[in-house]
Amino acid sequence: MSTLDAAVAAIRSGPQGAQVVAAFDFGGTVVDGLPRHGLLRKLFRRGDARRAALLGGIRRGGGDGDYGRFLQAVERTWSGVPETELMELGRKAFRSEIYGRLYPEAWRLVREHQLAGHTVVLVSELTSFQVTPAAERLGIDDVLCTRLATDDGVLTGHPDGPPLWRTGKAGAVREFAERAGAEIGYAYADSATDLPLLELAAHPVAIDPDPPLAAAAITNSWPVLIFRPRRAPRPVDYLRTVAGFVVLIGGALTGVLRKSYTRKRQAMADGLMHDATTATLRAIDVRLQVVGIENARAPRPAVFLFNHQSQFDVIIVPKVLDGAVTGIGKKELANHPLFGPLMRFVGVTFIDRADSAAARAALAPVVSTLRNGLSIAVAPEGTRSYTPGVAPFKKGAFHIAHQAGVPVIPVVIRNAGEIAWRDSPIARSGVVDVAVLAPIDVSGWDPADMDDEVEQVRRLYEHTLLNWPQD
Repeated sequence: MSTLDAAVAAIRSGPQGAQVVAAFDFGGTVVDGLPRHGLLRKLFRRGDARRAALLGGIRRGGGDGDYGRFLQAVERTWSGVPETELMELGRKAFRSEIYGRLYPEAWRLVREHQLAGHTVVLVSELTSFQVTPAAERLGIDDVLCTRLATDDGVLTGHPDGPPLWRTGKAGAVREFAERAGAEIGYAYADSATDLPLLELAAHPVAIDPDPPLAAAAITNSWPVLIFRPRRAPRPVDYLRTVAGFVVLIGGALTGVLRKSYTRKRQAMADGLMHDATTATLRAIDVRLQVVGIENARAPRPAVFLFNHQSQFDVIIVPKVLDGAVTGIGKKELANHPLFGPLMRFVGVTFIDRADSAAARAALAPVVSTLRNGLSIAVAPEGTRSYTPGVAPFKKGAFHIAHQAGVPVIPVVIRNAGEIAWRDSPIARSGVVDVAVLAPIDVSGWDPADMDDEVEQVRRLYEHTLLNWPQD
């Protein structure tokens, strides 16, 4: 058994450059497999056979029989479907089902190989309609998978050439490396069916191996990594989350009443956020592990920037910052039956992200808010991420900080997306890691040309996620 840190150290200390290929199997290695029943059975009952076939290939413990049944389902349900339609179906399935099963550990390994300049390849016995959407989100350009024959852009339902199964997958990676004039430096896989692929690599790594692969790994002294399972919420998680929403309201009312004697709106808003967030996190059994807390206390006011992973970031961030802070949110939240009234009470500014001119106009009062001593918390990505990585930053928050003459302070959240998947209202118990980094002075930036500086800040988030600071 090895550790993820050891695997990362091996990548960083090994050969660098595009001449090194790092091949990742897809199902079970980059994404956790979907359950065998439940969702797929519901889809078949609804008659959504195309989507059921697409998701059916991404299952736990698939062997020869399962793969054969997948190809039969493809022939039965995808014949006559345009390629473009199925690719869009694949992207929708990724956004709704598959993204939550991306292993954060796999993301870290992929990113480390990319930073080492390696040629990263995602390889699968499945089709491009299942694999490409994940590759796009991971920034992987090279995808090897089973090709399907088409007639004028319409699928026939049959493979175009041998499926990439067992030796077929290894052969595809070997041919890819030969064409690129590269060597297969690393390979990651979870099943004994991928032994031919692992045996090609100078540094094979078994991920959550099945028993035959585990035995082979021991025999060959290969590193073995165990990733945390990407489980769906359990009944207890639903119960905790319902309790969390109940105490959120109760805590908000308690906080306002507790500070009502001051007759000061900001004091009551601070009481609301403190009591509501404390009660909610306790109810859903989520603990925060914060490093750099001193940066959350001073300097104030400031623009606090947080990477956005889950709906519960609106609970996590106020708890970490602990008062004298408001936020900016999309206008749809203003009408949310639960969060809307609370966010309005604490002075959140709502913007229409679809209308850039209106959004800029709505942000003008935020500068006054900062100058009056109240800090702002903003998600510069603009929306929640589909991976543990950090999407491109919008520049609005940096312009606000520059105009108000205040610093920006990065708040890096490492694993809120594991507590609650991107679009899920259900939280699992666990620990969320938060790092509050040193303030960044933006006063010397050129408002007309700050792209490079903004990108440097975004990279600081990624560096922190890959090299988590210690207390």
